[in-house]
Amino acid sequence: MRAAVTGGCGFIGSHLVDLLISEGHQVVVLDNLSTGRIQNLSNHQNSPKLKIHIVDIAQYSELEHLLQDVDWVFHLAALADIVPSIEEPYKYHEANVNGTLSVLEASRNSGVKRFIYAASSSCYGIPVQYPTNEDAPIHSMYPYALTKYIGEQYVLHWCQTYQLPAISLRLFNVYGPRVRTTGTYGAVFGVFMAQKLSNQPMTIVGTGDQTRDFTFVTDVAQAFLQAAKSPETGQVMNVGSGNTYSIKYLTQLLSGPTVNIPERPGEPNCTYADTTKISNLLNWQPQVTFEDGVKIMVDNIGMWDGAPVWDPNTIAEATKSWFRFLS
Repeated sequence: MRAAVTGGCGFIGSHLVDLLISEGHQVVVLDNLSTGRIQNLSNHQNSPKLKIHIVDIAQYSELEHLLQDVDWVFHLAALADIVPSIEEPYKYHEANVNGTLSVLEASRNSGVKRFIYAASSSCYGIPVQYPTNEDAPIHSMYPYALTKYIGEQYVLHWCQTYQLPAISLRLFNVYGPRVRTTGTYGAVFGVFMAQKLSNQPMTIVGTGDQTRDFTFVTDVAQAFLQAAKSPETGQVMNVGSGNTYSIKYLTQLLSGPTVNIPERPGEPNCTYADTTKISNLLNWQPQVTFEDGVKIMVDNIGMWDGAPVWDPNTIAEATKSWFRFLS
């Protein structure tokens, strides 16, 4: 098949590209490199199966011709992180909503056979049930979560109205090698790994008893591939590990000093995906245990060399907007 991956130079996207090429597919990557890195695809530097285009997906005029003759579109390109979405909501709407609409229209007009969207479990906000299934109430707590959910609604509407075969995958707490390490203060693994490499204490938010459904990135890539191969359409499915793990347990596996920082408003005490639906419809199951995944991260700790090293003071400064608007 000929596949296009928006955001293919990013963390999850590059692992999906690895998988697609290993399966013999031709891959076109569309990325503006705002957060992705060409180096993430260095293993395929001379591969005839890969073409990379530096393009802004929100600019439809630059996009349509690049999706001609493409069978599968995997739409992963997006701006992430909580704080910058609070500070620059228009920028997030442009990338995550207008960008999705642009990719949808280019896909529809190019006759794409399958469209797979990377949605976010953050749409659930603070869930009312655990594990959380796809019918749980939507309660987006900040603009990033909202824009990703609006993007999902566009995808489902294009599926309904224009018969574009589409699936939306709501991802839970993805981690693994190449997780983003630069830029705005963000996900826990990038923060902890840089701190560990620099022999600095890991900053535990609150007590550390809060739990997260950490899902290894290669398992997530496999979910995207199985969704593309499936005849299912118009479906929303959670992608999670089938378990939930405390931040305190993570620091024990990483083995190092810790320091506690204030609990933050608007964060759930638990994220935990009900994966019954994706298991039944796609026959997908995660393969990498949390313990094995953390070991892989530690074995690759050198890739965090040069990443920002956060401490309680710099975190407090970076998250001022978080406390101001979400309290």
